Amino acid sequence: MISVTELRNGTKVEMDGGLWECLDYSHLKMGRGGAKVVTKFRNLETGSIVDRTFNSTEKLQDIFVEGKPMQYLYKDGEDYLFMDMDTFEQISLPPVLAGDAAKFLKENMEVDVAMYGDKALKITLPNQVILQIVETDPGVRGDTVSGGTKPAKLESGATVQVPLFVEQGTSIKVDTRTGEYLSRA
Repeated sequence: MISVTELRNGTKVEMDGGLWECLDYSHLKMGRGGAKVVTKFRNLETGSIVDRTFNSTEKLQDIFVEGKPMQYLYKDGEDYLFMDMDTFEQISLPPVLAGDAAKFLKENMEVDVAMYGDKALKITLPNQVILQIVETDPGVRGDTVSGGTKPAKLESGATVQVPLFVEQGTSIKVDTRTGEYLSRA
């Protein structure tokens, strides 16, 4: 158990029958009354966000979330199939656990899966991935780095904006957090 005054961004707790992550917190000291802790939590299972106010004396059950390295194998219908790198067990996970970064998943890519017991909570991709361009308009002689951009479809199915000089078949680095082109690889 931890006191609500010990909450920090990223602290994971169990409350109201669910698993929650603290996104924001602030301590308020009233003039004559007791202190309050105003928080914002995100549900780790559904993604919903709630605001809660606690008395400074309240306690919450903290949880330990373990990060497991897993390898993405392939898409199976709507779900993604992953293999545990230690035990070689295969598990199927919904795309909602990866969020927007799911569009950058490539077969045999290693990812980090946040686990609470036997339950997967979140899929975290590396910050940068190298993907090949499978479709884009051809570059024109004279196109430079400081020029405009054009859309390019990647092998994972995602579309990113790339400089005009980048051609089809080129491997590029992409930031999975923002979806932006970083450089040629």
